[in-house]
Amino acid sequence: MSDVKKAVLAYSGGLDTSVILKWLQDTYQCEVITFTADLGQGEELEPARKKALQFGIRPEQIFIDDLREEFVRDFVFPMFRANAVYEGEYLLGTSIARPLIAKRQIEIARLTGADAVSHGATGKGNDQVRFELGYYALEPGIKVIAPWREWDLLSREKLMAYAEKHGIPVEMKHQQGGSPYSMDANLLHISYEGRHLENPAVEAEESMWRWTVSPEAAPDKAEYLEIEFEKGDIVALNGSRLSPATVLARLNELGGKHGIGRLDLVENRYVGMKSRGCYETPGGTIMLRAHRAIESLCLDREVAHLKDDLMPRYASLIYNGYWWAPERRALQGLIDGTQLSVNGWVRVKLYKGNVIVVGRDSKSDSLFDSTIATFEDDAGAYNQQDAAGFIKLNALRLRIAANLAKRRG
Repeated sequence: MSDVKKAVLAYSGGLDTSVILKWLQDTYQCEVITFTADLGQGEELEPARKKALQFGIRPEQIFIDDLREEFVRDFVFPMFRANAVYEGEYLLGTSIARPLIAKRQIEIARLTGADAVSHGATGKGNDQVRFELGYYALEPGIKVIAPWREWDLLSREKLMAYAEKHGIPVEMKHQQGGSPYSMDANLLHISYEGRHLENPAVEAEESMWRWTVSPEAAPDKAEYLEIEFEKGDIVALNGSRLSPATVLARLNELGGKHGIGRLDLVENRYVGMKSRGCYETPGGTIMLRAHRAIESLCLDREVAHLKDDLMPRYASLIYNGYWWAPERRALQGLIDGTQLSVNGWVRVKLYKGNVIVVGRDSKSDSLFDSTIATFEDDAGAYNQQDAAGFIKLNALRLRIAANLAKRRG
């Protein structure tokens, strides 16, 4: 008999977590509370409630929470202030959602008196780390149940056989009868793994993509978009002030229309293996390009370079599940301090998979001085002779080394 009395399950209503719900009831014989987070995945969430009810979960024990605004405001926007990109390409769409899910799961556990939490992350992946580091950072004594590390249902086929045996409905079966992609969706991105994507040599099926058209199918006419920033965050599009979640949703719509934000990536997972995944991040791709453009006007050179030096470390902290760690919080404080002067607008042109910056301005915080930067007569604003001493001083060590090399023959 298990000592777990009550467990909060992060529940999507999909294949994995539906199987886990039944498995928890049978294996741990505990009361299960389901938690479904609306992070803007664009799917109807009521089927998750219906499935939970089918398995005897009481209505008051079913939590379906709209976290879209909190997700973008408190997680996505802070990450983009840092221009965080993992391994030069990945915009961390899955990674950044996990700390919020863990936070709310722990809050529900406290609210309901649960003594355990459970998730559907596999023992091969990164999400088990991200969820559990979040749980322990927020509630160090919590019991964690990770079914993929306990059961023998270690393939999609076995999961579907279990689902069929127990009457668990499974959606999105592939037309040829194979198992569905492993997918994660939220307002920032959709990720796809599994099936023939496990062969890194093959191209993804065009029918797989959900948010974006291919660049070839994108409109032949470019679309212009003006993006307004305050303290590093987007607050308006084309002059209309919008909430954080609405900003990202609108950028996704525009980016997807123009074939922006597709990525086919082989990444290095936290657990040591390489993994191939495909991603759609149309709004995030636009956001990153525009944010760097406004920073180019408003940030001091050395501050901008310091941010770029710290960015890979910051991105790795998020990728590896350390959102709640003191070092991420410390870095965030430094980054947010740099953003106080990042105010203004950026104009971008969206065209066939490309985000092209075509203008930017900051009336209050621009460090661009045209009287100094001009190629015309600057009326003495800049003395070009000053460069001679600077160059000689910086060349001194190079000249010393070259003279030594000559003497050595």
